[in-house]
Amino acid sequence: MSTVSKSLATRILWGLVVGVVAAVITLGLGQFHSDILNVAQRVSSAVLDPFGQIFLRMLFFVVIPLVFASLASGVAQLGRLDRLGPLAWRTFALFAANMLIGVAIGLVMMNVLQPGHHLAPAAKELLMQEYGGNAQQTVERSQAQPSMTLTTLVEMFMPRNLLGAFVGNSRNALGDVLPLIVFAILVGAAATQLDETKRVKLQSALDLVSDLMTGIVGFALRLAPYAVPAMIYGVIVKVGPGILLTLSVFVLGCAAALALQLFGTMSIWLRVFTRRAPREYFRQIRPLLVTAFSTSSSSASLPASLALARDELKLAPSTAGFVLPLGATMNMSGTALFEGCVVLFVAQTFGVELSLSQQFVLMLLSVLSAVAVAGIPGGSLPLIAGLLATFGVPPEGIGIVLGVDRILDMLRTTVNVGSDIVSATVVDAQVRKGIPLDEGEPVSVSGD
Repeated sequence: MSTVSKSLATRILWGLVVGVVAAVITLGLGQFHSDILNVAQRVSSAVLDPFGQIFLRMLFFVVIPLVFASLASGVAQLGRLDRLGPLAWRTFALFAANMLIGVAIGLVMMNVLQPGHHLAPAAKELLMQEYGGNAQQTVERSQAQPSMTLTTLVEMFMPRNLLGAFVGNSRNALGDVLPLIVFAILVGAAATQLDETKRVKLQSALDLVSDLMTGIVGFALRLAPYAVPAMIYGVIVKVGPGILLTLSVFVLGCAAALALQLFGTMSIWLRVFTRRAPREYFRQIRPLLVTAFSTSSSSASLPASLALARDELKLAPSTAGFVLPLGATMNMSGTALFEGCVVLFVAQTFGVELSLSQQFVLMLLSVLSAVAVAGIPGGSLPLIAGLLATFGVPPEGIGIVLGVDRILDMLRTTVNVGSDIVSATVVDAQVRKGIPLDEGEPVSVSGD
């Protein structure tokens, strides 16, 4: 059974619909009686948001052990270290292509729609006043981050204190997952050098940890049909119709670009590199996309990705165990697309015109910064503030989009996770072509 069964996915979808309908009704009533909307917002903050956080925190609990166990096991299952090279270069090349194409789509969309030119000065001032405090906090977090140098990259991937890096120094934030990924790959690579008996024992232990973490995720997902409507209700009643109408061109443009990346680019990958039919494939992964949309977290969606790859898509365990944990941290095509859209939109709003050469640099920087984004809700905001400052745009301008970030976060996370599972499918198909059947894992089942 997959972690997210089709029946559970259907219940989550219905819960999502109920939450949206209830929020729309509340907003409608709030237009006639403002007290109703005020009470709904207070109830959301005091009751519904904490309930939703219980669901999310249970998922965050398992991220660190699951990433380590699944990635180390995936490398160990290769059996021979020389198989890691073809798997790794295909994976990273596809990740880079996903993010570059995503940013390009977003920039083209923003250049065509010009949403920043549709935002009235009065609306800009109102948004800056309402979200100025949160924007300033985001800017301060951005300024606290070191500039990107070779030394910084080494520190990001290989800190002196591994345990301290991924444990983190705050109760309210995940630690750095990148160092854990490097360590897990090293452990898996070392495991391939052990004799067969020891390697199988280690692999079995790692698989047991993955199964235990997946079981905890199963407990959390039982709350999903109730937590999801609670969270989406809170988001909508707090955002309100006014800001959605004010930023409608930007929101719709971002949503269209994200949809094009997920259902356009990913369908091309499936058609060109695998034997799977895109329509049937997206029907198969619908439970995973629902989970990603509900949690707004690539990391929290990882257990569902691994279970779906194993149970439904029949991907090779070594490929899924390698590609998906990496993707949850590094393959942020939706986030890269969103970063490019926000920078260009805010620049247009403040009258800063970015040339084609500057937009090309923005595309590259969006890809690099997206890799550094934590796979949690709102993780990209400090990096976007840094990008704004890089191009001479007031970084406080991020306050213009803070009101709708939560909704767009759900959409871009769906693209991130969908891109991860498609990438794993493509890499699996390509790797299998180069491995004789008597040396590799069982043949995968086509989605056609």
